[in-house]
Amino acid sequence: MRYSTIFLANSGVTGALSILFLFFFCFLCVHIAKYAKLGWQSQNKKTTPKKPPETPPKQEKPAENSEPIYYIVERKKARAKHRYSEPREIRFK
Repeated sequence: MRYSTIFLANSGVTGALSILFLFFFCFLCVHIAKYAKLGWQSQNKKTTPKKPPETPPKQEKPAENSEPIYYIVERKKARAKHRYSEPREIRFK
């Protein structure tokens, strides 16, 4: 029996086993490629230590002569309630 026709075998058991073999083979290949990519990225990663971001100097106190700031806040307005007219009768000809 050829290897190319084993997946088209008449026997249900042979076909089921070949499908399981294909699934596990593809599963294994995908995970090998995934872990190879992770390993490649970890080897090529720069090993320089990260520097903490520089913080700008903070001002201690605002000027004492400045006047207080007031914010004007507008209240939300309630939506107008819809008022519907009485239902009217429609006659079709």
